[in-house]
Amino acid sequence: MKTKQKFLKIVITLLLIIFSICMLVPFYWMIISSLKLNKDVFSVPMRWLPDMDNIQWKNYVTIWQKIPLLTYFKNSFKLATITTVIQLAVSCLAAYGFSKVRFWGRDILFLIYVTTIAIPWQVYMVPQFILVTRMGLNDTHLGLILMQAFSAFGVFLMRQAYMGIPNELCEAARIDGMSEYGIFAKIIMPLGKPSMATLVIFTFTNVWNDFMGPLIYLQTKELKTIQLGIRNFVTQYGAEYNLIMAASVVSLIPVVIVFVCFQRFFIEGVASSGIKG
Repeated sequence: MKTKQKFLKIVITLLLIIFSICMLVPFYWMIISSLKLNKDVFSVPMRWLPDMDNIQWKNYVTIWQKIPLLTYFKNSFKLATITTVIQLAVSCLAAYGFSKVRFWGRDILFLIYVTTIAIPWQVYMVPQFILVTRMGLNDTHLGLILMQAFSAFGVFLMRQAYMGIPNELCEAARIDGMSEYGIFAKIIMPLGKPSMATLVIFTFTNVWNDFMGPLIYLQTKELKTIQLGIRNFVTQYGAEYNLIMAASVVSLIPVVIVFVCFQRFFIEGVASSGIKG
């Protein structure tokens, strides 16, 4: 029996390694293509190892000269950071109310709120655009921030994590005279850090990679994000694939940094939130 379990574990591990390699291959191709001459990107047969004597580091310099990449970076970082902070604060406070505070209709209200996750954005895209336009927030970063600052998924994620915290801790704190905000800040938040880190990764990544939102709401060039900047770059320099790959690699750096900083909490946060495949 032990031999069978050991064999099964080895097979599963090998399969996971193979799947991981398959997922990393496109990223590897993107990186090596960004270091090639344009004529060598689609060379046949394909060269999977870069020519060390002919690495084109200047591609990463050229992309900053051809488009205002720094402006796009600043805009994306601004939107992603502010939206993440607001969504984290709102989701944590709402989750605390839905999990640790008793009030009439709490569970029904939570169910209605979470049900909105199932509604595709395309369904309410037009009414949302009309609302934002009438509020005078079209072509502004504030409009995009407000649209993404409230997330039913974030509330669900944090509530599932808080449900795992014993209610006795909160009751004991209330008996000692601690306020609800004090309980949240001194008891709930420290125990919910893994799920908070998970929400930070999800939110920052989604906002940073968002394409449709900025495309619809932003018209001014100085306000556009990195994703729109890459699109404009592709439109202007569609034949220079090495530069396009270099711009794509650069756009991934902030997301990778955020993931590396919070990855040690990621698995623990997903497990504690109750999200299962």
